[in-house]
Amino acid sequence: MDENDLYPDVRPALATLQQKGLWVGLAGNQTAKAGSLLRKLDLPVDAIATSAEWGVAKPDPAFFRHVIELAGVAPNELLYVGDHCDNDVVAGHAAGLWTALIRRGPWGHCGRTPRRFWRTPTGSSTP
Repeated sequence: MDENDLYPDVRPALATLQQKGLWVGLAGNQTAKAGSLLRKLDLPVDAIATSAEWGVAKPDPAFFRHVIELAGVAPNELLYVGDHCDNDVVAGHAAGLWTALIRRGPWGHCGRTPRRFWRTPTGSSTP
């Protein structure tokens, strides 16, 4: 994994989010080696974690508990962006996070389109 594996707008988008004062983390179903390689890219993020490092993978609710702990905020203050409807959007929403589907890569364009992902997580207010 190297810079060529990133979409061209990834680095600038992450940098813009950080410049706006937002906490930015990367967490996904990946190997520990992928986590190490991502860290070597020196991306403008506050944290990087993988399912292999945590010993739990999406859509398990425990994965999202790790994400919440990593971010250090309440679940309803966190937006989880992913490319898989069930593993990212539906599962993250069920864990109380705001979620958004990004239509990229093979998972972003297959399967069903979430119709409920725009709703607020349980117990949260609209930002």
